[in-house]
Amino acid sequence: MHYRVGSERPWSHFIEVEARVENVAVPHLEIQLPAWRPGRYELQNFAKNIQKFAVSNAEGEPLPFRKITKDRWLIDTQNAPTVVVKYNYYAHKKDAGSSFVDETLFYLNPVNLCVYAEGRLHEPCTLQLALPENYTVACGLPQTTKHTFEARDYYALVDSPLVASATIQCGHYEVDSVRFYVWIEGQITPNWERILANFRAFTAVQIQTMGEFPEAEYHFINLILTEAFYHGVEHRNSTVVVLGPNDNSEGFHVDLLGVSSHELFHAWNAIRIRPQELMPYDFTRENYFPTCFVVEGLTTYYGDLFLKRAGVFSEADYLKELEVYCKRHFEHNGRAAQSLTESSFDLWLDGYSQAIPDRKVSVYHKGALVALILDLTIRKMHAHKRSIDDVARTLWQHFGKPFVGYSYQNYVDIAQQTAQQNLDWYFEECILGHEPLENRLNEALAWVGLALVRLPNGAVQINKADDAAAAVERAKWLGATAPPL
Repeated sequence: MHYRVGSERPWSHFIEVEARVENVAVPHLEIQLPAWRPGRYELQNFAKNIQKFAVSNAEGEPLPFRKITKDRWLIDTQNAPTVVVKYNYYAHKKDAGSSFVDETLFYLNPVNLCVYAEGRLHEPCTLQLALPENYTVACGLPQTTKHTFEARDYYALVDSPLVASATIQCGHYEVDSVRFYVWIEGQITPNWERILANFRAFTAVQIQTMGEFPEAEYHFINLILTEAFYHGVEHRNSTVVVLGPNDNSEGFHVDLLGVSSHELFHAWNAIRIRPQELMPYDFTRENYFPTCFVVEGLTTYYGDLFLKRAGVFSEADYLKELEVYCKRHFEHNGRAAQSLTESSFDLWLDGYSQAIPDRKVSVYHKGALVALILDLTIRKMHAHKRSIDDVARTLWQHFGKPFVGYSYQNYVDIAQQTAQQNLDWYFEECILGHEPLENRLNEALAWVGLALVRLPNGAVQINKADDAAAAVERAKWLGATAPPL
């Protein structure tokens, strides 16, 4: 499949797409546009943004077609060896999972707007961008000629967002012979020395923890807005982060570090260490799975912890972020009726929108807190010689590196093998149950001299005890990574 994408009238926010399918040898060809995108587990029905749709052979002669679902078309090929599909896509949304075009910016998530031919997802793809000559493109795909990229298959294509403009800035650094690019588009003057030093630090700690990096290079692609915004989406060898406002404040820098550390860990967890229900992605419908508390909760827990281990965050910085997770969970849905596995499954129903009172929990916030409980529980059992790091590394070695999906039971087994003890209480209460987490969380935190305190007004905060022995354990927890088993 070959794609040519551009915008003749960028001020209209419409992108023109030409998708060419070659070597067609069937009388009828089904063309599908994804109904959702990886990283956000809800139907988004991108086909609603298509304005015009036409099909022809290579000579431009129209071919009969009809729509058979909301985002699928059946084409009568009339024995044509090449089928050309042309359509307009409205791209007017700046978040980390959408597409946007105007006179100065070309931001593309191929999963939004690149159709595929049924049965040909594993064939190589090319992407040609019709862009102004002075535009630079930030993208994780290999570039064959200027503004033309290739992907080994459709899955790689739609996992490779891009940002192009005449003003995009770039810095880079290396860790263990892997080159990392930091792209910044927006009205901001980056402090490159500080950004690259901090990014290098948390990247090095993540690679040290996991033992190796999954890719040969990686791209942090940042869109900086004038208004308040915070969103990131993971991809195979890149991430798109949308942040604002562009005030270059300390808060902005902390947000940039937090979301970037989170998204980088997804290069292992979610992209390669993937639930078996998502192997492979089915872009036509919901892909239900019960383990998003691992995909997002474990990643959320690690995002800020890596910043502390790298020396980018102080202990006070880390505890401030931990308190944020606690507030978001306990002050909003600490007594919700659903368990983590139920809320993982129901992401496709209401996971990203306001729910009825006390229904669901956040796989991000509660997921991070139960990861903390597991980490401190294992560390206490084994005097820091074992930890959740060993769980993550085992997941990588057994499932991520060979790229085979894991099940809920696989995660249970690896956690218990790491702990070398039965953890039924943990999974029954913290993961499968819906009882409040206060008691179990405080049992874990007490060992490192911390306590979750509920104030009279219902708010919560993290208090630190004046306990020298606990401070030593806290420093070990928040300090260097333990060596692999």
